[in-house]
Amino acid sequence: MLLLLAGPVLAASGEEATDGETSSASGASGRKESLAAFTLEVSAPEALRQHLLQHLDILQYRSLQDLDRDELERLMQAAQTNAQELLATEGYFSAQVQVSARDTPEGPAPWAVEVQVDAGEPVRISRFAIRYSGAITQPARDQAAQVQAEQKAIDAAWALRPGQIFTQAAWDSAKTEALRRLTATRYPTGHITASQAAIRPETHEAELTLELDSGPDYRFGPIQVEGLQHYPPELVRRLAQIPPGSLYTQARLLEAQQRVADSGYFDSVFMSIDTQGDPQAAVIRVQVREAKRKKLVLGLGASTDSGARLSSEYTDLQLPGLDWRETSKLSLDRETKTLGTELSSQPDDGNWRWVTSGQAQRQLGGTAPVNSVTLRAGRTKTDEQYDRNAYLQYDHAITQSSPPENASSLSANYAWTQRNFDNIPFPTRGYGLAVELGAGLTLGSQRDPYLRTRARAQGFVPLGGAGQTGAATPRIGWRAEAGAVMARSDAVLPSTQLFLTGGDTTVRGYGYRDIGVVQADGSLAAGRYLAVTSLEWQKPIVRNGHTTDWEGTVFMDSGAVADQIGALRAKVGVGVGARWRSPVGPLEMDLAWGVATRRLRLHLNVGFSF
Repeated sequence: MLLLLAGPVLAASGEEATDGETSSASGASGRKESLAAFTLEVSAPEALRQHLLQHLDILQYRSLQDLDRDELERLMQAAQTNAQELLATEGYFSAQVQVSARDTPEGPAPWAVEVQVDAGEPVRISRFAIRYSGAITQPARDQAAQVQAEQKAIDAAWALRPGQIFTQAAWDSAKTEALRRLTATRYPTGHITASQAAIRPETHEAELTLELDSGPDYRFGPIQVEGLQHYPPELVRRLAQIPPGSLYTQARLLEAQQRVADSGYFDSVFMSIDTQGDPQAAVIRVQVREAKRKKLVLGLGASTDSGARLSSEYTDLQLPGLDWRETSKLSLDRETKTLGTELSSQPDDGNWRWVTSGQAQRQLGGTAPVNSVTLRAGRTKTDEQYDRNAYLQYDHAITQSSPPENASSLSANYAWTQRNFDNIPFPTRGYGLAVELGAGLTLGSQRDPYLRTRARAQGFVPLGGAGQTGAATPRIGWRAEAGAVMARSDAVLPSTQLFLTGGDTTVRGYGYRDIGVVQADGSLAAGRYLAVTSLEWQKPIVRNGHTTDWEGTVFMDSGAVADQIGALRAKVGVGVGARWRSPVGPLEMDLAWGVATRRLRLHLNVGFSF
């Protein structure tokens, strides 16, 4: 006998049964009801029993008050057919079902209906085939390799493999996923033209066939924007970064939507492609709602590095007559007082912006107080994975030591950042790299050239087996940082161009910026060379088989600052900690022992950024 299943059947979850069980249901949850017309007892393997108790049609008639025996017999005959259909959706096409009833005058209902199931052998998949039609079968010569790779990816993701039990729910899910993967590529109008599950109950085999029509491949055309009031459509086109004529993919459209949303100019953004027009120049429709032009944000915070923090940020998205964005910030805490402002242009066609900024700061943290002014002007480009900055910078710093030190410099700099994390702000794998290069000249009575470089790296390496999910897998987190300023030994450099380390996000077990160059009088000064490393074992906490929002850590940090490479001496911190996935990012709580200071310190930090 051959059964062909092509259309949708009642979806239900199924798994191979191993044990038989008998259960009864006299209410929705199995409780007894004095007014029930009958109770229902099902004898079947556990997974199938639960499936039947959830979906059998006869259950809806339990509360009928005028049900007679003849009507019950009719319901029982229908229940036998219904049960066999439900079992077939779970892969048991040759199951034997018997439905009977007995009088229960002393029970909670006049009758007890019994459903006896002999499940037999389940039908297993013997083979499957996915066939394609449409443009995907006739790609351009320069696109053939990529199209072939897309087909292989769809085939590789097919979930129903030979030897697996056939279920209707899994069959429907596999078809949906195959279509989703097809339309996520260059074929947004792809559809299923035919699907067939050929079931052979006598041999307990199923042969699956799916036919996908890709339709035409699509290329992006012009962008049409709705909802603009204060900004030109060109702003959205520049932020989207979708060149006309480029190949459509769903991922590229979503990335463009996210870029526009992240720009800060809009409260909401929705992008879609018009599939009714020319596939080779499909119109991109963008609906936006502009953000308020002016915004003031007040904030309160705290950390073990700098104590309580008060901050305010004022933003004007469109300065009159200039169309640049202004952002002014004020931040006050125990260690640092900062006032700064930044002006940035709207992005050009390459997503580059002009940026100019100024900052005045008073900083403590392990050294004599430092008052500094920094002025910067240059160009910047930011996207999902990469940041690039090229700028000129003026630094002036006054260290209030005895005697006071006054130094200034002018430098040309380039900074590059790459992010390859699986999830921000809760990464479990991946890495980030950042490099800064600068060449400068000290100002004042003595002018000396210098070179400055700084590099950072951070990563996460899962340690679990292939069967574990990313969220529950233990991992190793690591950090490394190095910096160097190369200049004549007697060159006087602003302390803002030198290095200090220590604290919540660098070397735990030590205070904020407490690792530097110790002077002859015992005071601490910033140094020309920096080295920091960190190694951390992170273990998500699992309770009752489910991953919680907590994880435990064991870590070791080390850091050193010196004026000569040979003088670098690592200061080590070791400890344990806990992490909580808070709504605003990971909350880190660490207890660290500073080996050099022989002191125990608590460190608190919120958020992840790189």
